[in-house]
Amino acid sequence: MSKIEGIFVPNIVPFDEEGKINENELRRQTNWLIDKGVSGLYPNGSSGEFIRLSFEERKRIIAIMSSEVKGRVPILAGGAEANVEMILEACETYADYGCSAVSVTGPYYYNVSQESIEELFREIAAKSPIGIVMYNIPQFSNEISVPVVRRLALDCPNIIGIKDSSRDMPRFINTLNEIKPQRPEFSILVGCEEILYPTLVMGGDGGTIATSGVVPEAVMKLYNCFLSGELDEAKRIQFKLLDLINTMLYAPDFPHGFRIGYELRGFNMGSSRYVLSSREKEELGNIRSKVACLLTECGFEEAASNCQKSRADLVQPFVGTTLADKQGSSRNVIDVDKIVDEVLRNLGKI
Repeated sequence: MSKIEGIFVPNIVPFDEEGKINENELRRQTNWLIDKGVSGLYPNGSSGEFIRLSFEERKRIIAIMSSEVKGRVPILAGGAEANVEMILEACETYADYGCSAVSVTGPYYYNVSQESIEELFREIAAKSPIGIVMYNIPQFSNEISVPVVRRLALDCPNIIGIKDSSRDMPRFINTLNEIKPQRPEFSILVGCEEILYPTLVMGGDGGTIATSGVVPEAVMKLYNCFLSGELDEAKRIQFKLLDLINTMLYAPDFPHGFRIGYELRGFNMGSSRYVLSSREKEELGNIRSKVACLLTECGFEEAASNCQKSRADLVQPFVGTTLADKQGSSRNVIDVDKIVDEVLRNLGKI
């Protein structure tokens, strides 16, 4: 079983005008992400609004993406179902589709004991035909405590990793310390892009990073710079990404901000399956302009027409930088350094 490591994209699901899965656009999105060099795909995650889809729709999404991927990158399939029988059905189905592993949260809606959570994962691990990645996201489900994670990791070979979206850096470090010395191949992924670089430095294996679906070039550049030892550049990109991350993350009704980001990169995403108030719709209009400006500042020219700032305002904060990898991105990428030099030259400052 291959180790789950690198940057996995928890992609947004595009919907058509009738609110159904837009299969053609999902296939186009899948190929685009692979062409951009992402490590793997993570359908049916929180960003994919899995809870707003039916079980059959969730299975259909994995079927579509698996048939398009054709083994080019690993798929970590979201399998956070409401009971053991459905989780195991998902595991069997996704194994048949050729996925690499299945991600399973702690139980949601009802509060349950840590003993029950441990027994749940032991049963799944014993019966699943595919590797299990635990998904700790206490904001929306029962936390999987570090002692439980440790026991499961050391006792159950079929539990191959954990994705931690708790936003708790001390917890992440303690998880590394409790497991890695005894089981170094166990994957420990972060689900919060704001701390992607720090977790890599401490020995994490990568992450499921929502922003990597909007700017895969930038997030992969951060990751690849870390692997090649260009730590200052990796850290610089981490800081430069923060405004974009936070703008999309804290837009009304997650993951609407990320849906906007995909649209600004050229995808027809349709409406989310949730009703927004008139105030939220107005606010999202402002968010669209801000995200467009941030993308343009990062070097993604296709978003520029939606940005209401002047070009001079856009380039000044990013003097000497561009997050788009000029070798791997399209010819539409702005050469920020060149524009700044021309502006300064016209002003007679150089």
